[in-house]
Amino acid sequence: MKPKTPGLWYGAMRVFDVSLAEMLWSRRTVFMALVVGLPVLLSVVVRGLVELGAPIRAMGGAASGPVVFGLMIWVFFIRFSVPVLAVFYGTSLIADEVEDKTITYLFSRPIPRGAVLLGKYVAYLVCTVFVVLPAIVLVWLLVVPIEGSLGAGFTGLLTDLGLVALGLTVYGALFALAGAVLKRPLLIGLIFVFGWENFVLLLPGSLKYFSVAYYLQGLVPHTMPGGTAMSLIQSIVRDVPSLAESLVYLGLIEALCLWLAMRAVTNREYVLEQ
Repeated sequence: MKPKTPGLWYGAMRVFDVSLAEMLWSRRTVFMALVVGLPVLLSVVVRGLVELGAPIRAMGGAASGPVVFGLMIWVFFIRFSVPVLAVFYGTSLIADEVEDKTITYLFSRPIPRGAVLLGKYVAYLVCTVFVVLPAIVLVWLLVVPIEGSLGAGFTGLLTDLGLVALGLTVYGALFALAGAVLKRPLLIGLIFVFGWENFVLLLPGSLKYFSVAYYLQGLVPHTMPGGTAMSLIQSIVRDVPSLAESLVYLGLIEALCLWLAMRAVTNREYVLEQ
């Protein structure tokens, strides 16, 4: 009697166990720490200047800690750290295995091929979330008390953490698909993040609907404090989708990209270069 093949989630968790340790001790994790460490370092500087009596300003006017924190979430995390980390990690989930010629070893295990990508994707999420979100909390603890209240801003912090985690989830699925089907996914992913996504948001018409950033930034006004931060965003981004529309389309993008990536890994024959 032929032994039963383990299920998708069982196989994914086996791959997850192996992949998580590899990701946490990889050079990409050092890069991730540097990326998210920049806003933390800036927060230390800002807090130090305030303690010395220097005022903080944004757009030429005085700004409170919650406003500065909102701007940092939007500029440093939503628009930079989240897509950059997703492209570096997501495109490598399968591409690195192909480059290192270890993909055949993974595919020889008695688990569905799609479980390989799913397990590595979950490992990526755990790795990035447990580095990026604590960095956001540190920034919040340093900046928000400047003319603000930690207690009053706690609910907003939870929303910001969820927003960043959602961005990592959606971008990760998109670039996991790129890594599964493209030969040079990292280069194309960087062009998408720094080229396409910024370009289409500035154009009128419907091209922006084919951008993750369009729907992700549709959630930002619902978490951003009023005043200076909100005025700055509205001056740059005038057309944003509704909260419900953003959540629905981001969920569809994540589910579709992850499903297509798993199908690509299942059906594609990977030719290893000698």
